[in-house]
Amino acid sequence: MTAFVALDDVSHVYGGAGGTLAVDGLSIHVNRGEFAAVVGPSGCGKSTLMKLATGLQFPFKGTVQVAGSVVRQPVKIAGMAFQAPTLLPWRTTLENLLLPLEIVEPHRGRIRRHRAEYVARAEALLASVGLAGQGGKFPWQLSGGMQQRTSLCRALIHEPDLLMLDEPFGALDAFTREELWCVIRDLHAARNITIVLVTHDLREAVFLADRIFVMSARPGRIVAEREVDIPRPRDLEVTFTPQFSAIVHELRAHIVKARP
Repeated sequence: MTAFVALDDVSHVYGGAGGTLAVDGLSIHVNRGEFAAVVGPSGCGKSTLMKLATGLQFPFKGTVQVAGSVVRQPVKIAGMAFQAPTLLPWRTTLENLLLPLEIVEPHRGRIRRHRAEYVARAEALLASVGLAGQGGKFPWQLSGGMQQRTSLCRALIHEPDLLMLDEPFGALDAFTREELWCVIRDLHAARNITIVLVTHDLREAVFLADRIFVMSARPGRIVAEREVDIPRPRDLEVTFTPQFSAIVHELRAHIVKARP
């Protein structure tokens, strides 16, 4: 099977020649429709991996391919969500969702003529994450969890084939974080979208992912790979089972070994 996202022997430096080597000899393959998670010690290059896979950075060595094409520009079929929702405070929730469509073709050329169609799409997406009827509110009127749900919707509004999540739940309280685990679990099941999640939370990785990659300390590379053989659909009760705990402890041991 040809990987949908493929980084092969990738190295990347920040700061030009003699700068910081962020990743070196990094190889990772993610299949279409798979939910992959990437974990590792702080500063190991997890976010660099995200930037390389979406065309926000380009490696000085190795190749990056998405959907069979070498990445030489920002990947249009990718959506991204980060730890900070970064919603524009002067735009309503609905207007924040529509913002990417006002910028990116082919939607940019269609949205004025077919606005009702796009608004209906946005409202349906909000409803799918528990935000029905909230489109008219401004970000400052939403809780942190609601803002992050909005950020997820904005990443999905252009119906991407690839969703990249960079610590999207890290700033939330434990209960809200687990609620959003279930939201993204359900979105993945409903859309069969390929997802790559970067996280420090091992429980989050095990609950959500089909496969987990462990990175070494900087310069980052993959030092372990673990398939999560817990059947889907998963509910939060699975996080209390011995099987779940064993995988978390196994991953923790890999990370302890990978730290400098």
